[in-house]
Amino acid sequence: MKRARQAEKRNLKNRSVKTSIRNIVKKVEAAISAKNIEESIKELKIAIKAISKAASKGVLHKNTASRKISRLSKKVNAILQKPDLPEAGAA
Repeated sequence: MKRARQAEKRNLKNRSVKTSIRNIVKKVEAAISAKNIEESIKELKIAIKAISKAASKGVLHKNTASRKISRLSKKVNAILQKPDLPEAGAA
């Protein structure tokens, strides 16, 4: 009985943390799709902090956290490298 209560509490806490991470990631992706570089960098820092904390608390596996961080960083770096300018040869 006690184990069931503990599992239920952990489940609620973990679900809450995962939901907040999902919302933070959506903010990063929204900033990326809007090509807002400053906002995407700011949100990426928040996302990395939240994902790392979840991994250290055991909510996410460390490799899952690393994969999420890596994919987000890759998307942000893609908009940093490629400014949205018309090509010179397409006149």
